[in-house]
Amino acid sequence: MRGSATIRISAQPRDVWNLVSDVTQIGRFSPETITAEWVDGATGPSCGAKFRGRVKRNEKGPIYWTSCMVVECEPGRVFAFTVRSRPMGLPIAPRNTVGLTWRYLFEPADGGSLVTEEFELDDTPAMRWYWRAFGWIRGPRMVKDMGRTLIALKESAEAFPADD
Repeated sequence: MRGSATIRISAQPRDVWNLVSDVTQIGRFSPETITAEWVDGATGPSCGAKFRGRVKRNEKGPIYWTSCMVVECEPGRVFAFTVRSRPMGLPIAPRNTVGLTWRYLFEPADGGSLVTEEFELDDTPAMRWYWRAFGWIRGPRMVKDMGRTLIALKESAEAFPADD
């Protein structure tokens, strides 16, 4: 119940991390997440900071908001957050109890960065059922979309390198 994608980017890990950790910019990179905004007083990335994301599943719908919380936040190294939602609106999963973790890992590589995006679904009965029922189609789509996200991130990071 997990997947990942990796890309090499000609920008420093800290600079790419800055792009990823600014969740208000997620719509520039993600094929599914339209927008995101910090909530509950959060104004930027830190462990425990909360935000919500507006998602258009499979770029078609349904469209819904998810509740997110930053769980790992180490500039230039890792940015991870949990997402709480009801998968596909299934009534078996009460709102905000089922989720997954999205993690971005940044490593120095040949003067640039090796960036990995990964997801891992919670290991709960509801998510195991969901993955058995829909994982065969949803998993490959998520991996494909991570690749698209990383390509958009690469294009942005390399188009406007940070001043050192």
